[in-house]
Amino acid sequence: MAKKEKYEDISTHVVDLLGGKDNIVFFTHCVTRLRFNVKDKTRVNQDEIEKLDKVIGAQWSGEQFQIIVGQDVGTAYKEVLAHNDLTGSGEVPADDVPKKKFSFNSVLDAIAGSITPLIPLLIGGGMFKVLLLVLTMFGVLTTKSPSYVMLNAVGDAAFYFLPVFVGATAAKKFGMNQGLGMLIGAMLIDPNFVTAVSSGHTLSLVGVPVYATTYGNMIFPSILAVFVASYVEHFFTRWIPDSLKSLVVPFFTLLVMVPLTFWLLAPAGAFLGTYLTKFILWLYGTAGFIAVAVLAAAFPWIVMTGMHTAFAPYAVQTFATTGTEPLVTIANFVSNLDQGAASLAVGLKTHHNEKLRSTAISCAITAILAGVTEPAMFGVNLKLKTPMYGAMIGSFFGGGFAGFMGVKAYAMAGSAGLFGTPVFIGSTIMTFVWAIVGMIIGMVITFIATMILYKELPVDATQKVKKNKKTAVNAEPITD
Repeated sequence: MAKKEKYEDISTHVVDLLGGKDNIVFFTHCVTRLRFNVKDKTRVNQDEIEKLDKVIGAQWSGEQFQIIVGQDVGTAYKEVLAHNDLTGSGEVPADDVPKKKFSFNSVLDAIAGSITPLIPLLIGGGMFKVLLLVLTMFGVLTTKSPSYVMLNAVGDAAFYFLPVFVGATAAKKFGMNQGLGMLIGAMLIDPNFVTAVSSGHTLSLVGVPVYATTYGNMIFPSILAVFVASYVEHFFTRWIPDSLKSLVVPFFTLLVMVPLTFWLLAPAGAFLGTYLTKFILWLYGTAGFIAVAVLAAAFPWIVMTGMHTAFAPYAVQTFATTGTEPLVTIANFVSNLDQGAASLAVGLKTHHNEKLRSTAISCAITAILAGVTEPAMFGVNLKLKTPMYGAMIGSFFGGGFAGFMGVKAYAMAGSAGLFGTPVFIGSTIMTFVWAIVGMIIGMVITFIATMILYKELPVDATQKVKKNKKTAVNAEPITD
């Protein structure tokens, strides 16, 4: 007997509700969502998808359709792949994919698709850095000890070789050979090239000057170069005879891309990444703790629109170049815990609706401990509205306090909940202490505000709302 799938309802029906296998262009997942790109958006039946068992919600984010499942999304992803004989990169031939108009959302989708697969790698490397900070802080290791050198190599490698890693993921995103994508990234950090740049040598290629800079720790040079390379490779693949493709296409692609990358694309990517980071840090330095407060309050709405992916390039670049990040990470933590605190307040104040009560409390635990907020946000707070307002109020003050105290993250967080708080451990323990205090302030204010703002409907009113199938403020939320 075949083993029953945990997400059987999703794996069995979601492909058909997306318009069929032939309508799927690209399929991947992030921390809590299944992400689909499709040819024809009109063939997607969102209402029926939202009714599937274990689906928390569904939404469009630009050109991408996202199905919110929760922290166990990896299991759902594998079951959808296996049940429908899909591959993660989609199975639609490149020539069949309709050309999309250039837009801000398409740019974000390209960047997110190149960076999201690398997040576990960056979290692992960053946590090694945190581990070393803790071990040196308590005198277990010194910076000159052999164990420190070996462990530090792991943390450094995760960021130094970013051009290679991004070359691979960007190649998969843009539909070109991943080996060529990695080679394009690797040539940017070749030891001889890096040594020549560090020594101040004047560099040129066939007489044309090459911008002398180091590209280690950078993401945009590889993304830009691989994006252009995907079109170059496709051009040669289309026109070169099949008998010569394996030999000629890689060589001709590199023949075009090597000068184009060193002369133009890599310097442009370095400029973009450097000044994006400088701009956001300037904004933080100018607005100070108010920037953290506002971002923390707005974070749930940013997540709902999918715009939080725009922070990924900044965060990766900032961690790689400065070793710390003072804005997005702490705002995310405060916001996540406050979503849990608001949901907890709903659960404790609800007496007549046992289903809502148990749902709200379980969602609160998931959000506070693991930082997975979609169940609380979509299943409770947003449906009831007033808990969302309470969470925003608490996040503003909690984020403002953390920003005022200069809290910084020292690694990318795998979980923006209590389990992920070690990322705030730095050269001094006080950064961690002030981060925790800021989170507590946000949760306490959120809890009090939600207890004041949220009014439970009487039993009769709740039943009337359910009977009429209408959504009202403080009506029972839809849960999975």
